[in-house]
Amino acid sequence: MTTVLSPPAPPTAVRPRVVARTGLCAVLAVNAAVVAFFFARAGFASNALIVLGRLAGLYGALAMAFQLVLVARLPWLDRRIGMDRLTGWHRWTGFTLLWTLLAHVVLIAFGYADGTGVGPVTEILDLAETTEGVLRALVAFVLVLVVGAVSARAARRRLAYETWHFVHLYAYVAVVLAFTHQVAVGTTFTSSSAARAYWYGLWTVALGSVVVGRVALPLWRNRRHRFRVSAVVHESDSVVSVHITGRDLDKLPAQAGQFFLWRFLTRDRWWQANPFSLSAAPDGRGLRLTAKAAGEGSAALRHLKVGTRVFAEGPYGAFTTLHRTRSTSLLIAGGVGVTPIRALLEDLDGHTVVVYRVASERDAVLYDELRDLALAKGADLRLVTGKPVPDKLAPQKLKRMVPDIADRDVFLCGPPPMMSAVLATLDELGVPKQQIHFERFSLAG
Repeated sequence: MTTVLSPPAPPTAVRPRVVARTGLCAVLAVNAAVVAFFFARAGFASNALIVLGRLAGLYGALAMAFQLVLVARLPWLDRRIGMDRLTGWHRWTGFTLLWTLLAHVVLIAFGYADGTGVGPVTEILDLAETTEGVLRALVAFVLVLVVGAVSARAARRRLAYETWHFVHLYAYVAVVLAFTHQVAVGTTFTSSSAARAYWYGLWTVALGSVVVGRVALPLWRNRRHRFRVSAVVHESDSVVSVHITGRDLDKLPAQAGQFFLWRFLTRDRWWQANPFSLSAAPDGRGLRLTAKAAGEGSAALRHLKVGTRVFAEGPYGAFTTLHRTRSTSLLIAGGVGVTPIRALLEDLDGHTVVVYRVASERDAVLYDELRDLALAKGADLRLVTGKPVPDKLAPQKLKRMVPDIADRDVFLCGPPPMMSAVLATLDELGVPKQQIHFERFSLAG
């Protein structure tokens, strides 16, 4: 298999993740300042609560637009930050949105109720009946509360991804309703043409990013490449590899370490998308994913037929050689987390050590391939077996296996408990955070 090696970034180069993160923060800060500027130009109400309520509403709108950009799956951001981190930022921005919208509703209600002799609830209901756009805003607020509730960790763990995703789609309804409310009664819209142009532009960019990243780009790529299953290989009793072919795959911007959201267009599975990493570096002729039968979706892969059409969203992820900072590497894999590690080994130059942690040798998925590839590339392969306790990758044991670990880039992928333990080990061994690369692929779905 022929691959193109990706040279490590020069030691003095600015890290791509830093560039993207700094750019996002700068854009957000500039927009926050612009919102404050147009708000001040529109003039202040005589009631301080109304003033603060309007400002909270504007910043709530800005947070909502920023949330859309974070989950738009724009390739430039995703390759540099990663979907898992972007999703995490989206979640925290959601908390900001909830609090700002709650402050907007409460402050406006008390502000308008002040001096009228009625309570804040009655005042809000009166405004909903008499003022255009207020009822739509209340519906949007309720939808945001519902989406926030089902996104809480306790609720999220109890819901199937498809159910959670369906409920989450109501957030887009809330966006439209909130925007129409802003157009109808927002003081910046009614007092300044420049402010109107700004808000129209902001929402166009935010919603346009979602349409491009999550609809137009996947549709265009699938129409161009026409993915199909070319082979199904049973690696073991519980592990299967699916080979994908298509047209013009040399034009597909996929890299070793990335993943796709795969949708196999069979009668009973077409509606379900699952995130699986590439288990071999893309070679321009085909793609391969390898999965363990851990759930209904992955178990169904064993029964796929050659020729089945595939709808693939991606490639996604920042778990690639783009983020290298050193000329040597350490790859640490746990269980089926070896799939992106095996692909990365193909793509890496410089001396590499591979540590593969499994319960027993029979659990070592793709081990023969990994061994042959390590031999061909001059890499050191260490298979670590045994029970989780005692920890075979404890600081001193890992240090003995890789004495120069602090001078290497470390790529880590495996089950969440193992990843958490290894990250603690790397921290204790003094490995700089900028040299540690990992993604929690479970968040991608």
